Amino acid sequence: MAPKKDVKAPAKKAEPAKAAAAPEPEPAPVPVAAPTVDLSAVKVDFSPDQMEDYREAFGLFDRVGDNKVAFNQVADIMRALGQNPTNKEVKMILGNPSSDDMNTKRVEFEGFLPMLQTIVNSPNKGTLDDYVEGLRVFDKEGNGTVMGAELRIVLSTLGEKMTEAEIDSLMTGQEDENGQINYEAFVKHIMSV
Repeated sequence: MAPKKDVKAPAKKAEPAKAAAAPEPEPAPVPVAAPTVDLSAVKVDFSPDQMEDYREAFGLFDRVGDNKVAFNQVADIMRALGQNPTNKEVKMILGNPSSDDMNTKRVEFEGFLPMLQTIVNSPNKGTLDDYVEGLRVFDKEGNGTVMGAELRIVLSTLGEKMTEAEIDSLMTGQEDENGQINYEAFVKHIMSV
């Protein structure tokens, strides 16, 4: 008998090494909608005299004559009426509009009242003592004054950042000849404006 030929199975072609499976990319974070206020649930609780005063102030900001004001004027009206809302609070009350909407959208007096009531009822109101205490941190000498230059930096970089023009108008006449500001008088001045 003839010897059997060694029949080898055909050699498998070398497969390229599989690259390690790339980790699946993380899904993009879902944008979280900024909180807004349900103005339909706000109970307007102003006296008739207050309503008349508020309507008059509102009318002063109506530049078109249609009994409406632009979204970007709402904060100014509230401040004219003795409230002190932050820009963030006002944007939240307005439904977080875009900057274009702030300039183009308008609100009627009846729509403004629940917004004002929300700010009036807001528990986040700082008192004179709160602001004075906050500025006392910058009083290095403990004499009731802070450096005007340091206060300018704080106002332009911390919290709701102010523009140079806003800071200049706020600080006009507040610095003494040494560039110091009596911060208690400064806070009283701001809160009376």
